[in-house]
Amino acid sequence: MEQVKLSQSLEDYLEMVHMLRLANGIARVRDIAAALSVKMPSVAKAVIELKKLGLVTQEPYSGIELTVEGECVAAQILNRHILLKGFLIKLGVSEAIADKDACCMEHILSAETLVKIEEFMKPADVKPSAKNTKSAKKK
Repeated sequence: MEQVKLSQSLEDYLEMVHMLRLANGIARVRDIAAALSVKMPSVAKAVIELKKLGLVTQEPYSGIELTVEGECVAAQILNRHILLKGFLIKLGVSEAIADKDACCMEHILSAETLVKIEEFMKPADVKPSAKNTKSAKKK
């Protein structure tokens, strides 16, 4: 399954669909519009684009559902956001600013940079213990 390249705007819409479904069990056009501070026709246009890409489905007058691929892509976007927000908070940035900046950064950082930030954020105690090392050498 090839990764779809989304614009920053479509990533934001897809991430919000995912977040609203996690929080409320449903993502409605009006809720997405309110959360992103945009007008409902903008959301409707984005949903049409996400449908064309096979990432969401929507029956008339019902909530927006993620396809299997849409769920995967949305989870990756949200995880990137959470990683970057945590990284910024660890640097001492306030939570509100970290959230705002993470939203901008998640769209522009390279995969290499994201991997390095992820490695940096892993707890230091993940190294193999002496006990595990000894048993590995015996085998």
